[in-house]
Amino acid sequence: MATEPTSLPLHEFLGQFELWLDDQSDAHRTALARSFERVTAACQVAGAYLVVEVTLLAHLRLGAGSLAALAVPPDEGGFSRHDLTLPEAASGSATMWIDDAGSSAARLLGAVEVALAAIWAQRETIAQRRQLEALDVAIRGIASISSVDRVLQLIVDRVRELVGAQYAALGLVGPFGRIDTFITSGIGAEQRALIGSPPEGRGLLGLIIREDHSFVIDDIAHDPRRAGFPPNHPQMHSFLGVPVHSKSRSVGNLYLANKIDAPAFSSDDLQLVERFALHAGIAIENARLHEEIGRLAIVEERQRISQDLHDSIIQSLYAISLSLEDLPEVITEDPAEGAARADRAIDSIHATIRDIRNFIMGLQPELLEEADLASGMRTLAAEFRANTLIDLEEHLASDLPDLPREDEVHILSITREALSNIARHSGASRASLDLSASDGTMHLVIGDNGRGFDVTETRSNRQRGLTNLRSRADAIGGRLLLTSEPGAGTRLELAIPLEEGQ
Repeated sequence: MATEPTSLPLHEFLGQFELWLDDQSDAHRTALARSFERVTAACQVAGAYLVVEVTLLAHLRLGAGSLAALAVPPDEGGFSRHDLTLPEAASGSATMWIDDAGSSAARLLGAVEVALAAIWAQRETIAQRRQLEALDVAIRGIASISSVDRVLQLIVDRVRELVGAQYAALGLVGPFGRIDTFITSGIGAEQRALIGSPPEGRGLLGLIIREDHSFVIDDIAHDPRRAGFPPNHPQMHSFLGVPVHSKSRSVGNLYLANKIDAPAFSSDDLQLVERFALHAGIAIENARLHEEIGRLAIVEERQRISQDLHDSIIQSLYAISLSLEDLPEVITEDPAEGAARADRAIDSIHATIRDIRNFIMGLQPELLEEADLASGMRTLAAEFRANTLIDLEEHLASDLPDLPREDEVHILSITREALSNIARHSGASRASLDLSASDGTMHLVIGDNGRGFDVTETRSNRQRGLTNLRSRADAIGGRLLLTSEPGAGTRLELAIPLEEGQ
């Protein structure tokens, strides 16, 4: 390949080509044509006609000198035709017709080859950077979701955007090698309904299941391994399929169809989807684990509720019933004592009703469906005031950062549990709730002036509650400190490190 002659205005040509790639307007094309004219003239060539059809460089036709007025490549004799050498990884072709058979032609060809190689290399670097950024965004998006249904849909939506496909699907394979869950992107609900039952894994979809490796097919309409489409199914041609693994076993497959900006999927597309599939398998497994942990947490919560009911409310009701068993005899023998006992029973029943209301407060559903963390805190504080006679001081900073929704749920759950414990067990007259953020840390402090307790005490229900609080703090990378002693109240402190920028 010839080197760039120092006298050629090649840098101007490179700059005009870049401008035209960014904005393919008539003005930029005219400027690019003039620059090509100057390069041709500097090489002392009578005329040249350049056709570029290279991925990343778009489609371009330029004429200069005696061939400037041509709208299409010359088809008459008298002009030499040359196929330009492109970078090995470039896809497409570039051809030049020259009205000059002398050594000047070689000079022009070498100069244009250098220019196209430089522009393509720059565009390839930009494209790879954008792909990596898109891959990072896609991976971050699916990694933060703990619902299996949501993560499955997000995977197919993200992978379709990642490689510019018209359609995408994720098929999860059941124990008998058939697809039992099929999630799609790019096909509307009405069209899905018209298509009918989802595929079971025949044809090309089954091929990926059986052979467990990736496939890129230029046109599945002409592939003998296809099983055909049902009525009302959209037409699909270019195809890319990649297995999704988790813990060295296949959990499903990603399918993409109809590359939007090219006739077929490339090896770069395949590599990108395979990298994404590695993270998709991990995200699916994590979401399944989260849901399993959630189910286990429900069982544990039911056991806790049962224990709490037995330890407090049921025991109170049982004590009231015992005090009333011999009430008829007491009233007969000592009417004044009978009336006093009945009054005490009524007071105890009222106290138990208050305990039940406080207990129900601790079972409220999550408060973040339509609100932010501060709003959820205010709701918990309002419910606490409405259901207790305890004076609650509330301080919520106005500049609280946004946190991931799941982190906010954990913080609210910790607050709810702490306030519920104050209402049911502390005997306090005052309590405080403070939430603030400073020095890269969010601080939650909840305290009361109640009877307190010995934190080393081994009562199973109290230890279980403290374990639940600490497990929630651990889930968000927080540090939980609980201090208390008999007669001196209780103080809960939670410190949550914030990511940079929060």
